[in-house]
Amino acid sequence: MRLHHVQVACPRGAEDDARRFYADGLGLTEVEKPAELAARGGAWFRSYDATGAVAAEVHVGVEDPFTPARKAHPALVLDSPAQLEAVGARLVGLGFEADWSQRDSFPGHPAVPHLRRARQPGRAARARRPSPHRLSPDGLNPPPIRRPPHQPSVTHR
Repeated sequence: MRLHHVQVACPRGAEDDARRFYADGLGLTEVEKPAELAARGGAWFRSYDATGAVAAEVHVGVEDPFTPARKAHPALVLDSPAQLEAVGARLVGLGFEADWSQRDSFPGHPAVPHLRRARQPGRAARARRPSPHRLSPDGLNPPPIRRPPHQPSVTHR
């Protein structure tokens, strides 16, 4: 058995924030949702391994009313601490906060950060940790898509 994808939630109209985090920050590739699901809003993102196979997939779905998850989250693994630090720096540059306090708390997986969205003036934070976190399966099974060789990959085993 393998995990196909995880689904996280966002408020209505927050898809651009999800794109900034998952695509611009983490480097995942946004993929087109099936036509019958596109009208619901949200966005889907994938990471690919060196062969072009899907390595991780995150579906961001719209919930109205939206309630941030308190503990549920996905955790994505990068190839090296240097790659992790580069992703953390990129996310900080996009307005997210990197909390490195638990970076060594997962045996066998050194340098794991917890990333949080920085609060914008006049707005409450949408979630405590929209990091590479907040998921649960939704049962959808889109066909695999291969990555062109020039696109970066963020998540690997």
